[in-house]
Amino acid sequence: MTTIPYSRQDVSEDDIAAVAQVLRSDWLTIGPVLPAFEAAFAQRHATAHAVAVSNATVALHLTCLAMGIGPGSRVWTSPNSFVASANCALYCGATVGFVDIDPLSRNMSVASLQAKLIQAQAAGLLPDLVIPVDFAGQPCDLQDIRALADQYGFRILEDASHASGASYQGHPVGSAFADATVFSFHAVKILTTAEGGMVTTQDEALANRVRSLRSHGITRDASAFEQPSEGAWYYEQQTLGFNARMTELQAALGLSQLQRLDNMQAKRSALADRYDALLADLPLRLPTRLPDRKLAWHLYAVELIPARTSTTRAQVFDALRAADIGVNVHYIPIHTQPYYQRLGFKRGDFPVAERYYEQALSLPMFPAMTAAQQDRVVACLRSALA
Repeated sequence: MTTIPYSRQDVSEDDIAAVAQVLRSDWLTIGPVLPAFEAAFAQRHATAHAVAVSNATVALHLTCLAMGIGPGSRVWTSPNSFVASANCALYCGATVGFVDIDPLSRNMSVASLQAKLIQAQAAGLLPDLVIPVDFAGQPCDLQDIRALADQYGFRILEDASHASGASYQGHPVGSAFADATVFSFHAVKILTTAEGGMVTTQDEALANRVRSLRSHGITRDASAFEQPSEGAWYYEQQTLGFNARMTELQAALGLSQLQRLDNMQAKRSALADRYDALLADLPLRLPTRLPDRKLAWHLYAVELIPARTSTTRAQVFDALRAADIGVNVHYIPIHTQPYYQRLGFKRGDFPVAERYYEQALSLPMFPAMTAAQQDRVVACLRSALA
Protein backbone atom coordinates (compact mmCIF):
# COMPACT_ATOMS: atom_id res chain seq x y z
CA MET A 1 0.00 0.00 0.00
CA THR A 2 1.36 3.41 -0.96
CA THR A 3 2.22 5.71 1.93
CA ILE A 4 0.26 8.95 2.15
CA PRO A 5 2.62 11.60 3.53
CA TYR A 6 1.38 14.32 5.87
CA SER A 7 2.68 16.78 3.27
CA ARG A 8 4.92 16.87 0.23
CA GLN A 9 6.27 19.33 -2.31
CA ASP A 10 4.39 20.02 -5.55
CA VAL A 11 6.98 20.39 -8.32
CA SER A 12 5.81 20.84 -11.91
CA GLU A 13 7.61 20.46 -15.23
CA ASP A 14 7.67 24.26 -15.46
CA ASP A 15 9.46 24.38 -12.11
CA ILE A 16 12.05 21.90 -13.34
CA ALA A 17 12.51 23.84 -16.57
CA ALA A 18 13.03 27.08 -14.64
CA VAL A 19 15.77 25.52 -12.53
CA ALA A 20 17.37 23.89 -15.58
CA GLN A 21 17.46 27.27 -17.33
CA VAL A 22 19.48 28.70 -14.44
CA LEU A 23 21.86 25.73 -14.54
CA ARG A 24 22.55 26.54 -18.20
CA SER A 25 23.03 30.25 -17.47
CA ASP A 26 26.08 32.21 -16.34
CA TRP A 27 24.72 32.70 -12.81
CA LEU A 28 24.17 30.19 -10.04
CA THR A 29 24.21 32.75 -7.26
CA ILE A 30 23.83 36.56 -7.07
CA GLY A 31 22.24 36.74 -10.51
CA PRO A 32 19.09 38.28 -12.05
CA VAL A 33 16.54 35.67 -10.94
CA LEU A 34 16.77 36.42 -7.21
CA PRO A 35 15.68 40.08 -7.50
CA ALA A 36 12.95 39.00 -9.92
CA PHE A 37 11.62 36.54 -7.33
CA GLU A 38 11.79 39.18 -4.61
CA ALA A 39 9.91 41.70 -6.75
CA ALA A 40 7.21 39.21 -7.72
CA PHE A 41 6.76 38.07 -4.11
CA ALA A 42 6.53 41.67 -2.91
CA GLN A 43 3.90 42.44 -5.54
CA ARG A 44 1.85 39.32 -4.69
CA HIS A 45 1.94 40.20 -0.99
CA ALA A 46 1.35 43.94 -1.48
CA THR A 47 4.52 45.03 0.27
CA ALA A 48 7.23 47.49 -0.70
CA HIS A 49 10.17 45.20 0.03
CA ALA A 50 10.88 41.47 0.00
CA VAL A 51 14.31 40.11 0.91
CA ALA A 52 15.08 36.45 0.17
CA VAL A 53 17.42 34.47 2.43
CA SER A 54 18.63 30.90 2.83
CA ASN A 55 15.85 29.73 5.17
CA ALA A 56 13.10 31.07 7.43
CA THR A 57 15.09 30.54 10.64
CA VAL A 58 17.76 32.83 9.22
CA ALA A 59 15.02 35.26 8.18
CA LEU A 60 13.78 35.47 11.77
CA HIS A 61 17.31 35.84 13.13
CA LEU A 62 18.41 38.55 10.69
CA THR A 63 15.19 40.51 11.11
CA CYS A 64 15.57 40.45 14.89
CA LEU A 65 19.10 41.82 14.46
CA ALA A 66 17.92 44.41 11.94
CA MET A 67 15.32 45.56 14.49
CA GLY A 68 18.04 46.10 17.08
CA ILE A 69 17.34 43.02 19.19
CA GLY A 70 20.37 42.10 21.31
CA PRO A 71 21.54 41.51 24.87
CA GLY A 72 19.04 43.09 27.26
CA SER A 73 16.16 42.90 24.75
CA ARG A 74 12.96 41.04 25.59
CA VAL A 75 11.11 39.05 22.93
CA TRP A 76 7.77 37.25 23.33
CA THR A 77 6.32 34.63 21.01
CA SER A 78 3.84 31.74 20.94
CA PRO A 79 4.62 28.39 22.57
CA ASN A 80 2.62 26.67 19.79
CA SER A 81 5.24 26.85 17.06
CA PHE A 82 8.46 25.34 15.83
CA VAL A 83 11.43 26.20 18.06
CA ALA A 84 12.84 28.67 15.50
CA SER A 85 10.20 31.24 16.49
CA ALA A 86 11.89 31.53 19.89
CA ASN A 87 15.46 30.54 19.07
CA CYS A 88 15.89 33.58 16.82
CA ALA A 89 15.80 35.89 19.85
CA LEU A 90 18.30 33.78 21.77
CA TYR A 91 20.71 33.92 18.82
CA CYS A 92 20.75 37.71 19.35
CA GLY A 93 21.43 37.43 23.08
CA ALA A 94 17.89 38.49 24.03
CA THR A 95 15.61 36.84 26.59
CA VAL A 96 12.50 34.96 25.48
CA GLY A 97 9.01 34.90 26.93
CA PHE A 98 5.83 33.21 25.76
CA VAL A 99 2.17 34.19 25.49
CA ASP A 100 -0.45 31.44 25.72
CA ILE A 101 -2.68 30.67 22.75
CA ASP A 102 -6.35 31.12 21.99
CA PRO A 103 -8.09 27.71 22.14
CA LEU A 104 -10.00 28.30 18.90
CA SER A 105 -7.47 29.92 16.57
CA ARG A 106 -4.47 28.22 18.24
CA ASN A 107 -2.60 31.49 17.69
CA MET A 108 -1.32 33.93 20.28
CA SER A 109 -4.22 34.98 22.54
CA VAL A 110 -4.81 38.74 22.46
CA ALA A 111 -6.37 38.59 25.94
CA SER A 112 -3.34 36.74 27.33
CA LEU A 113 -1.00 39.17 25.60
CA GLN A 114 -2.82 42.16 27.06
CA ALA A 115 -2.78 40.68 30.56
CA LYS A 116 0.93 39.88 30.30
CA LEU A 117 1.65 43.42 29.03
CA ILE A 118 -0.16 44.97 32.01
CA GLN A 119 1.95 42.89 34.40
CA ALA A 120 5.14 43.64 32.47
CA GLN A 121 4.49 47.38 32.47
CA ALA A 122 4.02 47.36 36.23
CA ALA A 123 7.33 45.50 36.61
CA GLY A 124 9.17 47.64 34.05
CA LEU A 125 9.73 44.59 31.83
CA LEU A 126 7.80 45.33 28.63
CA PRO A 127 8.90 43.45 25.49
CA ASP A 128 10.85 45.08 22.70
CA LEU A 129 9.47 42.66 20.11
CA VAL A 130 6.50 40.30 19.85
CA ILE A 131 6.56 37.44 17.30
CA PRO A 132 3.01 36.16 16.70
CA VAL A 133 2.84 32.94 14.66
CA ASP A 134 0.25 32.24 11.94
CA PHE A 135 -0.17 28.61 12.98
CA ALA A 136 -1.23 26.20 10.20
CA GLY A 137 -1.80 29.18 7.88
CA GLN A 138 -4.39 30.91 10.10
CA PRO A 139 -3.48 34.64 10.29
CA CYS A 140 -3.16 36.06 13.80
CA ASP A 141 -5.34 38.82 15.25
CA LEU A 142 -2.94 41.38 13.85
CA GLN A 143 -5.13 44.48 14.18
CA ASP A 144 -5.55 43.92 17.91
CA ILE A 145 -1.86 43.10 18.35
CA ARG A 146 -0.97 46.26 16.41
CA ALA A 147 -3.13 48.34 18.75
CA LEU A 148 -1.30 46.86 21.75
CA ALA A 149 2.06 47.45 20.05
CA ASP A 150 1.22 51.12 19.58
CA GLN A 151 0.06 51.38 23.18
CA TYR A 152 3.00 49.58 24.81
CA GLY A 153 5.78 50.42 22.38
CA PHE A 154 6.90 47.06 21.03
CA ARG A 155 7.50 46.03 17.42
CA ILE A 156 5.82 43.12 15.62
CA LEU A 157 7.64 40.43 13.64
CA GLU A 158 4.98 38.16 12.17
CA ASP A 159 6.05 34.56 11.68
CA ALA A 160 4.02 33.64 8.59
CA SER A 161 6.08 30.56 7.78
CA HIS A 162 2.78 28.69 7.29
CA ALA A 163 0.88 31.49 5.58
CA SER A 164 2.19 32.41 2.12
CA GLY A 165 -0.77 33.85 0.21
CA ALA A 166 -3.15 34.01 3.18
CA SER A 167 -5.04 37.23 3.87
CA TYR A 168 -6.33 39.14 6.88
CA GLN A 169 -9.09 41.76 6.68
CA GLY A 170 -8.62 41.88 2.93
CA HIS A 171 -4.86 42.47 3.16
CA PRO A 172 -2.32 39.86 2.02
CA VAL A 173 -0.34 38.49 4.96
CA GLY A 174 2.95 40.33 5.03
CA SER A 175 1.53 43.65 3.87
CA ALA A 176 -0.04 45.33 6.90
CA PHE A 177 0.00 45.64 10.71
CA ALA A 178 3.36 43.90 11.34
CA ASP A 179 6.67 45.79 11.10
CA ALA A 180 8.06 42.81 9.19
CA THR A 181 6.86 39.35 8.22
CA VAL A 182 8.81 36.13 7.63
CA PHE A 183 7.81 33.35 5.22
CA SER A 184 9.21 29.83 4.85
CA PHE A 185 9.90 27.99 1.60
CA HIS A 186 10.82 24.63 3.16
CA ALA A 187 9.95 21.61 1.03
CA VAL A 188 6.52 21.01 2.59
CA LYS A 189 5.43 24.66 2.84
CA ILE A 190 2.82 26.41 0.68
CA LEU A 191 5.42 27.15 -1.98
CA THR A 192 8.96 25.82 -1.90
CA THR A 193 12.51 26.64 -2.87
CA ALA A 194 13.63 23.38 -1.16
CA GLU A 195 14.98 25.56 1.65
CA GLY A 196 14.59 29.30 1.81
CA GLY A 197 12.87 32.21 3.46
CA MET A 198 11.62 35.72 2.77
CA VAL A 199 11.28 38.90 4.82
CA THR A 200 8.63 41.41 3.76
CA THR A 201 8.33 44.93 5.12
CA GLN A 202 7.12 48.39 4.16
CA ASP A 203 10.22 49.84 5.89
CA GLU A 204 13.03 50.52 3.40
CA ALA A 205 15.69 51.02 6.07
CA LEU A 206 14.78 47.72 7.75
CA ALA A 207 14.86 45.90 4.40
CA ASN A 208 18.30 47.33 3.64
CA ARG A 209 19.63 46.19 7.02
CA VAL A 210 18.41 42.63 6.34
CA ARG A 211 20.00 42.74 2.87
CA SER A 212 23.30 43.78 4.40
CA LEU A 213 23.17 41.15 7.13
CA ARG A 214 22.46 38.33 4.64
CA SER A 215 25.76 39.05 2.83
CA HIS A 216 28.45 39.50 5.49
CA GLY A 217 27.44 43.09 6.26
CA ILE A 218 29.08 44.14 2.99
CA THR A 219 27.97 46.90 0.63
CA ARG A 220 29.14 47.77 -2.88
CA ASP A 221 26.91 50.83 -3.04
CA ALA A 222 29.29 53.77 -3.50
CA SER A 223 26.75 56.20 -2.08
CA ALA A 224 26.84 54.31 1.22
CA PHE A 225 30.63 54.03 1.59
CA GLU A 226 32.16 55.33 4.80
CA GLN A 227 35.59 55.72 3.20
CA PRO A 228 36.71 56.97 -0.25
CA SER A 229 36.41 54.32 -2.94
CA GLU A 230 39.70 52.89 -4.16
CA GLY A 231 38.33 51.66 -7.49
CA ALA A 232 35.62 49.64 -9.21
CA TRP A 233 36.56 46.59 -7.14
CA TYR A 234 36.00 48.34 -3.83
CA TYR A 235 33.50 47.17 -1.19
CA GLU A 236 33.04 47.76 2.52
CA GLN A 237 32.04 45.55 5.42
CA GLN A 238 30.14 47.95 7.64
CA THR A 239 28.57 45.52 10.11
CA LEU A 240 29.00 41.89 11.19
CA GLY A 241 26.79 39.89 8.87
CA PHE A 242 26.37 36.32 7.64
CA ASN A 243 26.36 34.28 4.46
CA ALA A 244 22.60 33.82 4.26
CA ARG A 245 21.97 34.34 0.56
CA MET A 246 19.45 32.42 -1.52
CA THR A 247 20.86 30.86 -4.69
CA GLU A 248 19.62 31.50 -8.22
CA LEU A 249 18.48 27.88 -8.38
CA GLN A 250 16.24 28.33 -5.35
CA ALA A 251 14.94 31.67 -6.60
CA ALA A 252 14.06 30.17 -9.98
CA LEU A 253 12.06 27.41 -8.30
CA GLY A 254 10.35 29.95 -6.04
CA LEU A 255 9.50 32.31 -8.89
CA SER A 256 7.99 29.45 -10.88
CA GLN A 257 6.05 28.16 -7.85
CA LEU A 258 4.75 31.65 -7.10
CA GLN A 259 2.90 31.67 -10.41
CA ARG A 260 0.92 28.64 -9.19
CA LEU A 261 0.36 29.86 -5.62
CA ASP A 262 -3.34 30.64 -6.04
CA ASN A 263 -3.98 27.31 -7.76
CA MET A 264 -2.15 25.31 -5.09
CA GLN A 265 -4.00 27.15 -2.35
CA ALA A 266 -7.34 26.53 -4.04
CA LYS A 267 -6.57 22.80 -3.97
CA ARG A 268 -5.64 22.98 -0.27
CA SER A 269 -8.82 24.89 0.49
CA ALA A 270 -10.94 22.32 -1.35
CA LEU A 271 -9.30 19.52 0.65
CA ALA A 272 -10.00 21.42 3.88
CA ASP A 273 -13.66 21.88 2.91
CA ARG A 274 -13.94 18.18 2.16
CA TYR A 275 -12.27 17.22 5.46
CA ASP A 276 -14.74 19.45 7.30
CA ALA A 277 -17.66 17.59 5.73
CA LEU A 278 -16.23 14.08 6.11
CA LEU A 279 -15.16 14.53 9.74
CA ALA A 280 -18.16 16.47 11.02
CA ASP A 281 -19.64 13.58 13.03
CA LEU A 282 -16.39 12.40 14.62
CA PRO A 283 -15.22 13.30 18.16
CA LEU A 284 -12.81 15.90 16.80
CA ARG A 285 -12.41 19.65 17.07
CA LEU A 286 -11.83 20.87 13.53
CA PRO A 287 -9.87 23.98 12.49
CA THR A 288 -11.61 27.27 13.23
CA ARG A 289 -12.57 29.48 10.31
CA LEU A 290 -12.80 33.18 11.06
CA PRO A 291 -14.77 35.46 8.72
CA ASP A 292 -12.18 38.23 8.38
CA ARG A 293 -9.31 36.06 7.13
CA LYS A 294 -8.43 33.57 4.42
CA LEU A 295 -6.39 30.60 5.59
CA ALA A 296 -3.39 29.25 3.69
CA TRP A 297 -4.10 25.67 4.91
CA HIS A 298 -0.49 24.65 5.36
CA LEU A 299 -1.78 22.15 7.93
CA TYR A 300 -5.14 20.57 8.65
CA ALA A 301 -4.82 20.07 12.41
CA VAL A 302 -7.58 18.46 14.45
CA GLU A 303 -7.95 17.77 18.18
CA LEU A 304 -9.46 14.71 19.80
CA ILE A 305 -12.28 15.51 22.22
CA PRO A 306 -11.62 13.24 25.24
CA ALA A 307 -15.18 13.58 26.54
CA ARG A 308 -16.46 11.96 23.33
CA THR A 309 -13.91 9.18 22.82
CA SER A 310 -11.88 6.81 25.00
CA THR A 311 -9.25 6.44 22.26
CA THR A 312 -6.04 8.32 22.96
CA ARG A 313 -4.13 10.51 20.54
CA ALA A 314 -1.21 8.08 20.66
CA GLN A 315 -3.51 5.17 19.71
CA VAL A 316 -4.95 7.10 16.76
CA PHE A 317 -1.49 8.23 15.66
CA ASP A 318 -0.09 4.68 15.81
CA ALA A 319 -3.11 3.20 13.98
CA LEU A 320 -2.79 5.65 11.09
CA ARG A 321 0.97 5.27 10.85
CA ALA A 322 0.50 1.48 10.80
CA ALA A 323 -1.83 2.01 7.83
CA ASP A 324 0.91 3.97 6.00
CA ILE A 325 -0.79 7.31 6.61
CA GLY A 326 1.72 9.97 7.56
CA VAL A 327 -0.09 11.85 10.30
CA ASN A 328 2.01 14.20 12.39
CA VAL A 329 1.77 16.40 15.49
CA HIS A 330 2.31 20.17 15.39
CA TYR A 331 3.75 21.26 17.82
CA ILE A 332 5.34 20.15 21.05
CA PRO A 333 5.09 23.42 23.05
CA ILE A 334 8.45 25.16 22.86
CA HIS A 335 8.62 25.88 26.59
CA THR A 336 8.45 22.15 27.41
CA GLN A 337 11.60 21.32 25.43
CA PRO A 338 14.56 20.34 27.65
CA TYR A 339 16.62 23.35 26.53
CA TYR A 340 13.86 25.78 27.48
CA GLN A 341 13.19 24.00 30.75
CA ARG A 342 16.83 24.64 31.61
CA LEU A 343 16.06 28.33 31.03
CA GLY A 344 13.41 28.15 33.75
CA PHE A 345 10.21 27.30 31.89
CA LYS A 346 8.12 24.33 33.00
CA ARG A 347 5.01 22.36 32.14
CA GLY A 348 1.93 24.18 33.34
CA ASP A 349 3.24 27.62 32.38
CA PHE A 350 1.01 27.87 29.29
CA PRO A 351 -1.88 25.48 29.86
CA VAL A 352 -3.95 26.24 26.74
CA ALA A 353 -1.03 25.42 24.43
CA GLU A 354 -0.31 22.29 26.45
CA ARG A 355 -3.94 21.10 26.31
CA TYR A 356 -4.01 21.67 22.56
CA TYR A 357 -0.80 19.68 22.08
CA GLU A 358 -2.07 16.73 24.14
CA GLN A 359 -4.90 16.08 21.66
CA ALA A 360 -3.48 17.52 18.39
CA LEU A 361 -3.11 15.58 15.16
CA SER A 362 -2.16 16.95 11.72
CA LEU A 363 -3.84 15.06 8.88
CA PRO A 364 -2.28 14.72 5.42
CA MET A 365 -2.67 17.87 3.32
CA PHE A 366 -0.89 18.66 0.04
CA PRO A 367 -2.09 19.98 -3.36
CA ALA A 368 -1.68 16.68 -5.24
CA MET A 369 -3.71 14.72 -2.66
CA THR A 370 -6.56 12.82 -4.34
CA ALA A 371 -10.10 12.29 -3.13
CA ALA A 372 -9.33 8.57 -2.85
CA GLN A 373 -6.35 9.27 -0.61
CA GLN A 374 -8.42 11.58 1.53
CA ASP A 375 -11.17 8.98 1.79
CA ARG A 376 -8.57 6.45 2.95
CA VAL A 377 -7.32 8.86 5.64
CA VAL A 378 -10.84 9.46 6.90
CA ALA A 379 -11.78 5.76 6.85
CA CYS A 380 -8.71 4.84 8.90
CA LEU A 381 -9.29 7.72 11.29
CA ARG A 382 -12.91 6.69 11.74
CA SER A 383 -11.86 3.10 12.41
CA ALA A 384 -9.22 4.17 14.93
CA LEU A 385 -11.68 6.37 16.81
CA ALA A 386 -14.28 3.60 16.87
